[in-house]
This record gives sequence, structure tokens and C-alpha cells, in this order.
Amino acid sequence: QVQLVESGGGLVQPGGSLRLSCAASGIRFSIYDMGWYCQAPGKQRELVATITSDGSTNYADSVKGRFTIYRDNAKNTVYLQMNSLKPGDTAVYYCNAVLYNNFNYWGKGTLVTVSS
Repeated sequence: QVQLVESGGGLVQPGGSLRLSCAASGIRFSIYDMGWYCQAPGKQRELVATITSDGSTNYADSVKGRFTIYRDNAKNTVYLQMNSLKPGDTAVYYCNAVLYNNFNYWGKGTLVTVSS
């Protein structure tokens, strides 16, 4: 059974930082492309950042220079370091695992609220 479990969300003030974690089980983690997506209230889910199995990264323009995605294959975990957070970053953040576009798994999400 495949599980992606996100953690690390919470309430943070503007300008603050959070690190999200996604622990994967039930898959051969090292060969999957991993990603973080977010969904704000009333909006569609959108890409935040992705990292391929060989470590190549891609970011949404809105988070470039502020967020960093990285993975630890020994721990079957992908991370999202979020710095200089803004109120507009408030959303539920979801972890995604994809292999060859045939296998696509999602976590249940973790809520990030940026507010003073």
C-alpha cells in the first residue's frame, strides 16, 4: 500500500520559514519523480516545485528564490524548505509521486497559514 504522509505545516508570520516533509512508503522512492503542489481556498491545485529521480528541480515562478525542494532517498523523504513566506502562500500543500506518468500518488496534505 502506497502512502505519502506530509508534515511540517502550521501557522507562521509573514517573512517566516517552514520546512515541509513527505515520507513515502510502499514505493521504490528513489526512482520516482516527486513534487509539491498547493491549493488555496477557492482555487485549483497548482505546482509549487518538483524534483526528478536524478535530482533536477523545477519551481513555480512565484516561489523561485524562496523555496527549495530536496530529497533524501535513504529516508524515502522529500522536503520543501519555505523561506520568506507571504500571506499568498497560504494553502494546503500536497506531496506527489509520479513514475512514467503511469503511477501517480498523492498525500492528504498539510495546511500552511501565513498570517500576522
